[in-house]
Amino acid sequence: MELIQLTKAEEQVMQYVWKLKETVVKDVVEQFDDPKPAYTTVATVLSVLEKKGFVGRKKIGNTNLFFPEVTKAEYTKFQFGSLLKNYFNGSFPKMATFFARENQLDLADLEAILKEAEQELNKPDQTAD
Repeated sequence: MELIQLTKAEEQVMQYVWKLKETVVKDVVEQFDDPKPAYTTVATVLSVLEKKGFVGRKKIGNTNLFFPEVTKAEYTKFQFGSLLKNYFNGSFPKMATFFARENQLDLADLEAILKEAEQELNKPDQTAD
């Protein structure tokens, strides 16, 4: 399945689905800060996410149990790739320079980032949560 960009509302609901692993609409609503969205709004967003292939649904009695069909790591990789392609012409060095400049990182910060990246690259292949 080819991933697509989610709306802000869809992504917010999806974050809670990833967090809860399996959930019902009521439990997703409970995750939101006040003022909480309407139950029907969250139910509609979950239905849209199901149509887009991001969540699956199991019917248990009268209850719909939703679960992720796309992992958070898969969507993160997609989002990161889109950001890199659409805003930095596919250049990771351009993106890293942008973030370093915007966050006013000094050489010590950059060295710490390189050290952490080296440690991560030397780890066995792992999927992000």
